[in-house]
Formats: sequence, C-alpha cells, structure tokens
Amino acid sequence: MISTLQFNKEIDLIIANALREDVGDGDHSSLASIPYDASGKAKLLVKQDGVISGVEFAKRVFNYVDPYLKIKVLIKDGSWVKSGDICFYVSGNSQSILKSERLILNAMQRMSAISTKTKKFVEVLKGTSTKILDTRKTTPGIRALEKWAVKIGGGENHRFALYDMIMLKDNHIDFCGGITKAIDKTKQYLAENHLDLKIIVEARNLQEIEEILKSVNVHRILIDNFNYEDTRKAVSLIGDKCYSESSGGITLETAKKYAECGVNYISTGAITHSVYNMDLSLKAI
Repeated sequence: MISTLQFNKEIDLIIANALREDVGDGDHSSLASIPYDASGKAKLLVKQDGVISGVEFAKRVFNYVDPYLKIKVLIKDGSWVKSGDICFYVSGNSQSILKSERLILNAMQRMSAISTKTKKFVEVLKGTSTKILDTRKTTPGIRALEKWAVKIGGGENHRFALYDMIMLKDNHIDFCGGITKAIDKTKQYLAENHLDLKIIVEARNLQEIEEILKSVNVHRILIDNFNYEDTRKAVSLIGDKCYSESSGGITLETAKKYAECGVNYISTGAITHSVYNMDLSLKAI
C-alpha cells in the first residue's frame, strides 16, 4: 500500500485539480454579487440517512481555499447520520465558502455513498473472519477519495494502483504463457529491480490453484468467479499456505455465503463503481 505521505500528496493533487477545473480564472458569480470582505456562515446539512464521509476532506479543502475559514465539526467521519443532521458549520469569508462549496459537496456525497455501501458489506460479514476489499474500479482522478471512503466505511484497501502490488490476472498469465512461467518471471523481475512487492495470482479453476501452490512466496490467491462448492474446495487446498480472496460479481446477497466458505477476503468493485450519491447540501445561515 502507498505511504501516508503519498496518500496526502494524492489528496492535495485532487484538491488543486478540482479547483482548477471548477474555479478557473475566478468565481465570477460570487465576485460580481458579494463584496470581497463580506463574512458569512454555512452548515453542512444531511438530507438522507447513511454513513457520513468526507468531513476531514472538507476541512482540507476549506483550509486550501482560505486558511482563515473556521470549521466547527459536530459529526465525525464514519458516523451514521439521518436526514436533518448537521455535520459541521463553516464561517468566514463568504466568497471563500462559495468557492469551496461544490468541490466539498461533490466529494462528500460520493464518499458518503461509498462508505454507506461498504458498511453494509461489513455488517453482512459480521460473525465471519472475512474482510471486504475494494478494487481499482474507481473514478479516474479521485481514487484516493474513494479508497479513503472505503476505509471510513469499515472496509480495507486492496492495492492502490499498479505500482504497489503485483497482481497476475488471467490476461497476464495468458500473454506470458502460463501460471508458473508468469510467477517465475515476476520473481526474477522483482529481484533484478530490488522491489519488495507482494504477489497475488488469479485462479480460474481448481487445477490452476494447485499449480499456483507449487510456487513459493505467493501472498494471496484470487479465487475468481467460483461457485460456493468450488470455493470451499479451493480454501481447503490453500489451507495456511497463503491468503485467499473471492471475487467476481459478489453482492450483498451472496457475500455471507462466500465468507462462510472460509476465504480471508472478498473483493468487489461495486462499493466504488455502483453507488448513488448521498443527498447533502451546504446552506447559508
């Protein structure tokens, strides 16, 4: 996984690029109608039940736009909220508040939706030892926000990107000419380039799992699109030789059954790519 320093750099880049995109050469609506030295106050109003996410991000945006803005947080990230709740107040320069508004709402609405869906998976998996993972199926440019939201919702982050973990999937294996060859070449590559990266290998059937297990230092086997019976057999084969991960169209309705097969992890892109934004608004008071 990426370091805290790298993650913070990603967040700073997101803020800078989003404001560049949204503000351009100026918020002319505010500049035209509101005096430059006018002060105001606004509240973040919840209009839909769910897990609130992005409060800390909002603080960073306000501080980036105007470090003199004051934020009073009433409800922290990860809390269950209901319609009518107020998450925070912000006060200070009115133009600065308005300049920050859309970025904060866009981010918090999506982050809260992701945290809420992640929390539902976490609740479904209670009583098992299986943990829910996200994937790289994220919105281009804001992956750090979406993975942050998964953590807030109680899930765990998979690799952040292509550079922080090796994941040999079906196409890698087929292009390379086989599972064992792909693993051997990967180990050689890591050694030659002095890289310490964990290796995950995807298996499409039980025979491939048996082949993967002949290689040492595989961190996790991705049990992809298996039914329940074959997943149980796969977990039995793997034992404690490495970790196991189920993926492939797993839903809230099927997640518990896969967890009961004994897998260590379930990964699903649905918690980031298939959510409906939570309804939030920033209202002047």
